[in-house]
Amino acid sequence: MEKELEYLDILKTIDILPFSVGKKLLIAVLRGDSHESIGRNKLDKLATYGSFHLYESDEVGGEIESLVSNRLIEYTDVNGKKFWKVLALTAKGRKELINPTLHKKRVRGRNIEKETIISDEEQKVFQSMDFYLNHYNDYQKKAIISDKTHILCIAGAGTGKTTVLTKRAEFLVKFRSIQPKKILAITFTRKARQEMQGRLKDTPGVMIETFNSFCEKYLNYYGDLVYGRPVRVIKFGEKIALLNHAIESLGKTSDQALDIYFTENQIRTKTKDQLSFILLNDCFTILDLFKFEKNDIASFKCECTASERAGVELVKQICVYMDQAMKKKGLRDYADQLLDCYRFFSANEEYIPKFDHILVDEYQDVNSMQIRLLELLSSGNLFAVGDPRQSIFGWRGSKIHYILDFGDRYSGAETIALVKNYRSNKHIVDLINKSIRHMGLPDLTSDIDGKRKIVIKGCENEAAEQELIIEKIDGYEPNEVFVLARTNRQLNDLSAKLKTAGISHVVKNDEQRRPKAAGPDDITLATIHSIKGLEAKLVILMGVTPNNFPCKSSDHPVIDLIITDDYDKEEEERRLFYVALSRAREEILMTYVGKTHTWFINKGMSSLIDSVETKMAARAISSTGDMFTDLKAWRSGLARQLGIPAYLILHDSTIQEITDTMPISTMDLTAVKGLGPEKVRKYGADILAIVNK
Repeated sequence: MEKELEYLDILKTIDILPFSVGKKLLIAVLRGDSHESIGRNKLDKLATYGSFHLYESDEVGGEIESLVSNRLIEYTDVNGKKFWKVLALTAKGRKELINPTLHKKRVRGRNIEKETIISDEEQKVFQSMDFYLNHYNDYQKKAIISDKTHILCIAGAGTGKTTVLTKRAEFLVKFRSIQPKKILAITFTRKARQEMQGRLKDTPGVMIETFNSFCEKYLNYYGDLVYGRPVRVIKFGEKIALLNHAIESLGKTSDQALDIYFTENQIRTKTKDQLSFILLNDCFTILDLFKFEKNDIASFKCECTASERAGVELVKQICVYMDQAMKKKGLRDYADQLLDCYRFFSANEEYIPKFDHILVDEYQDVNSMQIRLLELLSSGNLFAVGDPRQSIFGWRGSKIHYILDFGDRYSGAETIALVKNYRSNKHIVDLINKSIRHMGLPDLTSDIDGKRKIVIKGCENEAAEQELIIEKIDGYEPNEVFVLARTNRQLNDLSAKLKTAGISHVVKNDEQRRPKAAGPDDITLATIHSIKGLEAKLVILMGVTPNNFPCKSSDHPVIDLIITDDYDKEEEERRLFYVALSRAREEILMTYVGKTHTWFINKGMSSLIDSVETKMAARAISSTGDMFTDLKAWRSGLARQLGIPAYLILHDSTIQEITDTMPISTMDLTAVKGLGPEKVRKYGADILAIVNK
């Protein structure tokens, strides 16, 4: 029983520490690592020091996040400093210390067993229905025919989640005599909806909708009752016009607004149209987040720097203007549709459509308002399919804890894990399992053999990295290659190089309203967020550095300020890395520029990756130990020369981050906390000379 309750060591450690600590230091204490703060504060004398010494850092981090998910511990600010987060016990956590009640598997937030059990009775049913189910594995069969009222289907990458969901809908009609119109299948994107419609073309009558189309359908039908006047969805051109009018109302030009919102580097590397598109999307995303959480954006305040505050105030005023203007003009956006539909049904229960079964796709992406709407529809039978490992939209308001806590929300719910991956070969599946193992979810399996082709290569500079990618894609069918990156900037730079080389390609990123579909002769360049759900024979993941995974820059600075308390960005970044790798069927090439690759590549993964590093990378790794000292010596000399305190040049924490991340370009420096544009301009060349010597 003691092993099952080892999570108590984490709670106990937080309780007995002499001061509050962040996640990294807590992990170091639990693992028994050497750390300057541990020695200085004698934390190695604690009773729980080293109690997790057999675990990898990411595994301990996963346990900590599970306790956060279960509301036993929480992140709190230090003296109102928004970005300085420490961990503290909640009242629930203190109670748990006194009277432990949770089994470890529940504490890990899953209620998901390592193995889905298939009973003898179910096997008999499978055999009797072999004529209908013979194309599916046993776990898929169980998900298709289960008679439980609440079912969570954890569908890992490539395990056939859409197939199972649509086959279950068909099964309910053909073998359970459920009227098609009494079944609602709901997803997030038009593409996913069209795919479901295609698979259910022989089962007409099933309502297949996105959350948005569902709400729009009922708001249009009951429009007079809901609004008492004509109200319609705002068009894209009207959004642009609203943004421009909002900026004008503040007495500013669009150029002035962009200068306030974006960094010098963003302005230098993006067109005005791209910047305007990002600002527009950010404003509507922020407005939607506040609507969902029932907060008043006009009164929002945050702890931030003067330059950040200017951006926050700009967006806040734009959002207030747009919200008021839309109400006045009788316009609504997607968030309004969810809210208006929910409010109408809440106040008029007689109009709520009646469904016997609701099937929800991509359940890991639901937000608070979508959950409220699903509960309001309350069909009595809910089938949810999703993958916590692919929850990557926390910055848009999605809440991973809804899928992790499904078993707590619905007592007696059945959880079925789909584990057989039909996309990737065994080597890639083994790699992605190891990349996310700390989440405690069932490992995926694969029957697809093949030679291991998983390589990571270090490059001297970005030009060399781009040349390597161009050389690699030569000889492959263009439509069988994805080149993925964490940031839009990387894709734009590579796209320019491909254009010069005359290589046909399509870019899918966050700066496009309607990205062009890739043709048979096109290489696909994409941000990871935009490629979710797709696959290719070869995946090239570029920029696999500590600055990109986890990403330390942002195209959405105010969004990051507003929702920093709502989700663990680092964990989401790790899941994003998993999504990128899991797109590959046969081959993965990872590339990076600089001294080392991301620490997301853990020991278990390293044994499966063939590493090819440049001489520069190897040389730099061996000299990293002196970098901190060299940077401090340079800072001291400059401080004496300028007659100012050394900390006004760089804080020790900034020097430490430079040492850890080893930036190789001005772009990398802008991602380092404590290095604003002015300091990069003044000291960037000197810092890079020391780092890259």
